[in-house]
Amino acid sequence: MAKKRGVNPAKSMIQRKRVTLTLKAPNAEAVYLMGDFNQWNQKVHPMKQEEDGTWKKTIIVEPGRYEYRFLVDGRWRNDPANDHLCPNCFGTENNVLEVVK
Repeated sequence: MAKKRGVNPAKSMIQRKRVTLTLKAPNAEAVYLMGDFNQWNQKVHPMKQEEDGTWKKTIIVEPGRYEYRFLVDGRWRNDPANDHLCPNCFGTENNVLEVVK
């Protein structure tokens, strides 16, 4: 059997998890989910608005600890559904997402 090149067997054994984050912001024009899992890049996880005004995004991440926030019409907002916070280097706080194995 030939060994596959470029595949790390230990890394391929890690079970990635599906996580859905939501934010109620019915009057928002654009909402982005940004955090450690996407290098804080707003182009990676734009959120979709549901009929009830809730914005929703499902991401797939490896188990671990991630900091994140929502960017709503150019302004940072924390997740009101998650009270797990930590200070950031800008003098505000980020939400913390813990994804377990």
